[in-house]
Amino acid sequence: MGIEIVDSIVVTGNGPLKGQIPIAGAKNACLALMPATILSDAPLTLTNAPRLSDIKTMTVLLRSLGTEITALQDGKVIALSSHEIDNLKADYDIVRKMRASILVLGPLLARMGRAVVSLPGGCAIGARPVDLHLKGLEKLGATLDLRDGYVHAEAKSGLTGAVVEFPFVSVGATENLLMAATLARGTTLLRNAAREPEIVDLADCLRAMGARISGDGTSEIEIEGVDRLGGATHSVVADRIELGTYMLAPAITGGDVELVGGRLDLVSSFVEKLDEAGISVEETAAGLRVVRRNGHVGAVDVTTAPFPGFPTDLQAQMMALMCTADGTSRLEERIFENRFMHAPELMRMGADIDVHGGVATVTGVNKLRGAPVMATDLRASVSLILAALAAEGDSIVRRVYHLDRGYERVEEKLRACGAKIERVSA
Repeated sequence: MGIEIVDSIVVTGNGPLKGQIPIAGAKNACLALMPATILSDAPLTLTNAPRLSDIKTMTVLLRSLGTEITALQDGKVIALSSHEIDNLKADYDIVRKMRASILVLGPLLARMGRAVVSLPGGCAIGARPVDLHLKGLEKLGATLDLRDGYVHAEAKSGLTGAVVEFPFVSVGATENLLMAATLARGTTLLRNAAREPEIVDLADCLRAMGARISGDGTSEIEIEGVDRLGGATHSVVADRIELGTYMLAPAITGGDVELVGGRLDLVSSFVEKLDEAGISVEETAAGLRVVRRNGHVGAVDVTTAPFPGFPTDLQAQMMALMCTADGTSRLEERIFENRFMHAPELMRMGADIDVHGGVATVTGVNKLRGAPVMATDLRASVSLILAALAAEGDSIVRRVYHLDRGYERVEEKLRACGAKIERVSA
């Protein structure tokens, strides 16, 4: 049996960053756009695609169903064609790697009338609610049977439009139902729908394919079903989480960085908090420029909320910034439980953090210290890199395979602004 190579990232804190960082297409948008190919027998081309391991996983899943996929321009363009879907089973071995795999369920049901999809990660339904996807599809007339860890779904005579009211906001369920409803007979109304930019991006792509959708970006989306969808070429929206993450690099180290392709409307609630903390964000011809206003960072309180509120996916990175702020801040996590696993790792670097349930109280310290730390999840991994950029001495961040799921070429992008950062294999 071969020895598995596991990468780590070594960072040496060396002061302010200056330069430009290009922002990639959104991972979460692309992972919903790719399954949209199943809805049509015509080609779908996605431009501005991010080059990430999760995109590769979705590629493997779609190919297993019969989709032809070609990566062009070094992976930044993805050409998909589902003219012949010859397998209706999304296998556990692929689905377990990524929760977004459940997004093939709605499109398969809508176009093929049948699907067998593994529960993501083999998880229990209630833990992170796949049940909203399933209940919504049942409202559209699907018959579902859960057995042996798989969802066996049928809609023999097709799906029918209905009113679907989500008990709470779910991006994934909104995406799955939005895609399924495009080919349903009649009109579907999604109430308490997610409002994220990724939802609007998916709706834009579906409209380009011939879908009739209105209200995306609000909590009520209306979809008038059509008989078939055609092909389209669509540019993936900029990744607001990557954007927010890299905005924190000059915030935590000082310096002056321009985020190329960044848009204010994607991160407005986040920018409000940065402004409160003394970080200046201004629009430029190419994107957004971030600098500290008066040389230090003020403590601010943060509560995560669905879009347009403060993103849960930027909470870990914001905590890293607050570790170096003047005063005490309070970060409340209201979206996911167990989302403070990065706190003990930041404390290894000298951070002063007290976690009680869903609230972390962070008292800023004069300086973080370099240390060996371990990434526990995707956003935690990058929060540790941000902290390491501002720390004295060397830090080694282990288990960075998490990082590669959501950030492309992190070392290159930060090195271009003067960071001392390198990837090592052990």
